[in-house]
Amino acid sequence: QVQLVESGGGLVQAGGSLRLSCAVSGSIFVIDAMDWYRQAPGKQRELVATITRSSWTNYADSVKGRFTISRDNAKNTMYLQMNSLKPEDTAIYYCAAAIGVGAPDYWGQGTQVTVSS
Repeated sequence: QVQLVESGGGLVQAGGSLRLSCAVSGSIFVIDAMDWYRQAPGKQRELVATITRSSWTNYADSVKGRFTISRDNAKNTMYLQMNSLKPEDTAIYYCAAAIGVGAPDYWGQGTQVTVSS
Protein backbone atom coordinates (compact mmCIF):
# COMPACT_ATOMS: atom_id res chain seq x y z
CA GLN A 1 0.00 0.00 0.00
CA VAL A 2 1.05 3.56 -0.77
CA GLN A 3 -0.30 6.70 0.86
CA LEU A 4 -0.13 10.10 -0.83
CA VAL A 5 -0.85 13.45 0.82
CA GLU A 6 -0.80 16.69 -1.15
CA SER A 7 -0.23 20.17 0.26
CA GLY A 8 0.66 23.64 -0.94
CA GLY A 9 -2.46 24.68 -2.80
CA GLY A 10 -4.04 28.08 -2.37
CA LEU A 11 -5.13 31.31 -3.99
CA VAL A 12 -2.65 33.22 -6.14
CA GLN A 13 -2.85 36.03 -8.66
CA ALA A 14 -2.19 35.42 -12.33
CA GLY A 15 1.54 35.45 -13.00
CA GLY A 16 2.33 34.17 -9.53
CA SER A 17 3.85 30.91 -8.36
CA LEU A 18 2.97 28.01 -6.09
CA ARG A 19 4.77 24.83 -5.13
CA LEU A 20 2.73 21.72 -4.48
CA SER A 21 4.10 18.87 -2.41
CA CYS A 22 3.11 15.21 -2.29
CA ALA A 23 4.31 13.26 0.73
CA VAL A 24 4.67 9.56 -0.01
CA SER A 25 4.56 6.78 2.57
CA GLY A 26 4.08 3.03 2.66
CA SER A 27 5.53 0.62 0.08
CA ILE A 28 7.47 3.27 -1.78
CA PHE A 29 9.79 0.74 -3.43
CA VAL A 30 6.96 -0.53 -5.68
CA ILE A 31 6.38 2.84 -7.34
CA ASP A 32 7.55 3.12 -10.95
CA ALA A 33 6.14 6.52 -11.83
CA MET A 34 4.45 9.44 -10.15
CA ASP A 35 2.13 11.98 -11.70
CA TRP A 36 0.37 15.23 -11.06
CA TYR A 37 -3.17 15.42 -12.41
CA ARG A 38 -5.69 18.23 -12.24
CA GLN A 39 -9.42 18.56 -12.60
CA ALA A 40 -11.16 21.85 -13.25
CA PRO A 41 -14.89 22.32 -12.59
CA GLY A 42 -16.92 20.68 -15.32
CA LYS A 43 -13.88 19.17 -17.01
CA GLN A 44 -12.25 15.78 -17.11
CA ARG A 45 -9.20 15.03 -15.03
CA GLU A 46 -6.05 15.64 -17.06
CA LEU A 47 -2.45 14.54 -16.69
CA VAL A 48 -0.18 17.50 -15.96
CA ALA A 49 3.28 15.99 -15.39
CA THR A 50 5.03 12.67 -14.85
CA ILE A 51 8.31 11.64 -13.26
CA THR A 52 9.56 8.06 -13.42
CA ARG A 53 11.89 6.02 -11.23
CA SER A 54 14.73 6.91 -13.65
CA SER A 55 13.83 10.62 -13.36
CA TRP A 56 12.42 10.87 -16.88
CA THR A 57 9.87 13.69 -16.93
CA ASN A 58 7.02 14.63 -19.22
CA TYR A 59 4.57 17.53 -19.28
CA ALA A 60 1.25 18.47 -20.79
CA ASP A 61 1.67 21.02 -23.57
CA SER A 62 -0.38 23.51 -21.59
CA VAL A 63 2.19 23.66 -18.77
CA LYS A 64 5.50 23.13 -20.57
CA GLY A 65 8.01 25.81 -19.67
CA ARG A 66 5.95 26.91 -16.66
CA PHE A 67 5.69 23.84 -14.40
CA THR A 68 8.49 21.63 -13.11
CA ILE A 69 8.03 18.21 -11.52
CA SER A 70 10.70 16.91 -9.19
CA ARG A 71 11.22 14.65 -6.23
CA ASP A 72 13.37 14.40 -3.13
CA ASN A 73 13.99 10.74 -2.40
CA ALA A 74 15.48 11.50 1.00
CA LYS A 75 12.24 13.21 2.02
CA ASN A 76 9.92 10.82 0.16
CA THR A 77 8.29 13.84 -1.41
CA MET A 78 7.34 14.85 -4.93
CA TYR A 79 6.90 18.47 -5.97
CA LEU A 80 5.23 20.52 -8.65
CA GLN A 81 6.69 24.00 -9.03
CA MET A 82 4.15 26.14 -10.87
CA ASN A 83 5.27 29.48 -12.28
CA SER A 84 3.53 32.07 -14.46
CA LEU A 85 0.18 30.77 -13.31
CA LYS A 86 -2.90 31.51 -15.39
CA PRO A 87 -6.59 31.52 -14.44
CA GLU A 88 -7.02 28.41 -16.58
CA ASP A 89 -4.67 26.56 -14.21
CA THR A 90 -7.40 26.73 -11.56
CA ALA A 91 -8.25 23.17 -10.56
CA ILE A 92 -7.94 20.54 -7.90
CA TYR A 93 -4.47 19.03 -8.22
CA TYR A 94 -3.90 15.38 -7.39
CA CYS A 95 -0.73 13.39 -7.03
CA ALA A 96 -0.79 9.78 -8.14
CA ALA A 97 1.52 6.76 -8.12
CA ALA A 98 1.72 3.90 -10.59
CA ILE A 99 3.17 0.42 -10.31
CA GLY A 100 4.43 -0.52 -13.75
CA VAL A 101 3.02 0.97 -16.95
CA GLY A 102 -0.52 2.18 -17.08
CA ALA A 103 -3.03 4.12 -15.05
CA PRO A 104 -2.13 5.17 -11.49
CA ASP A 105 -2.82 2.73 -8.72
CA TYR A 106 -2.86 5.23 -5.85
CA TRP A 107 -4.25 8.74 -5.49
CA GLY A 108 -3.99 11.57 -3.02
CA GLN A 109 -6.99 13.51 -1.78
CA GLY A 110 -6.25 16.61 -3.87
CA THR A 111 -5.35 20.22 -3.16
CA GLN A 112 -7.17 23.25 -4.57
CA VAL A 113 -5.30 25.78 -6.68
CA THR A 114 -7.13 28.97 -7.59
CA VAL A 115 -5.58 31.58 -9.87
CA SER A 116 -7.32 34.96 -9.95
CA SER A 117 -7.15 37.28 -12.93
